[in-house]
Amino acid sequence: MAFETLDELRALLREMPTADKAAETGAAERNAQLTKPPGALGRLEELAQWYAGWRADARPSIEAPQVIVFAGNHGIAARGVSAFPPEVTVQMVANFQHGGAAINQLASVFGARMDVVALDLDRPTADFTQGPAMSETDCVAALRAGWDAVDPAADLLVVGEMGIGNTTSAAAIASRLFGGAAADWTGRGTGVDGGALAAKTQVVADGVTRHRDASDGLDVLMRLGGRELAGMAGAMARARSLRIPVILDGFICTAAAACLERTQPGALDHCVAGHLSAEGAHARMLDALDKAPLLQLGLRLGEGSGAALAIGVLKGAVACHSGMATFAEAGVADG
Repeated sequence: MAFETLDELRALLREMPTADKAAETGAAERNAQLTKPPGALGRLEELAQWYAGWRADARPSIEAPQVIVFAGNHGIAARGVSAFPPEVTVQMVANFQHGGAAINQLASVFGARMDVVALDLDRPTADFTQGPAMSETDCVAALRAGWDAVDPAADLLVVGEMGIGNTTSAAAIASRLFGGAAADWTGRGTGVDGGALAAKTQVVADGVTRHRDASDGLDVLMRLGGRELAGMAGAMARARSLRIPVILDGFICTAAAACLERTQPGALDHCVAGHLSAEGAHARMLDALDKAPLLQLGLRLGEGSGAALAIGVLKGAVACHSGMATFAEAGVADG
């Protein structure tokens, strides 16, 4: 499976596989026999059965998680929308590559392979208030980079990002996809406040107005997104093609995911929300996508950090489901 245009990706999204119903049924039957009162593990039971369906295995395990961090630079950063200069993107990529970032520690502690994909950092996207952030060629190239970065042997995927200016891009995407005023979606990001936040909000509003004729989520991604957002979206789509479950990270990752869902309803059925970010509009976006977060820890770092923490929750759910004894196996009366 591959694509060379956005229309070809749209066609692929329409034909993506669904969860294995036999495995879901088998997992539900096993769950009903485990040595615990019904429902005693709460949402962990639901998560384990969801994971079993996507892996087509009624008694699955998680052995090979993958974390991919995508990095891109935004032309919109020149408008002063971030508290940090664009050079930080390159510097943080080096930090990821040398194992010095938070996401490196979290990937390691949960046994995840970590990859870093830097996308044309010397060639920022265009200022989306003046025209599309990316040409279709550039957008497809970034989507394909994400698609190609997924390890087919992985059994769980987390995607993260780094890109100065990308909360502005994510806010513009969310406002265009879900409606409402720019102020409803624009937050402090790396720490802007006061007049800088007002200016950032105006940039979002101008971008949404400029691209009000965008046709669907992929068109919005091309016009208002960044290469790292497109990379995340491409990786999520590839994971769906391989039936690899995905844990979504925060505001920016969720905006990228929303572009898939708004292009093809149901495109995120293989995804769960890892956490609720401290970026204010994240909760509104998760509500719009009907995704309940697994964790709420006040994180706003990005990098895939909240989703990586949630690997532990999903691993725990699957370990209990597959490793616990049934009443019959344990010789325990089930009442």
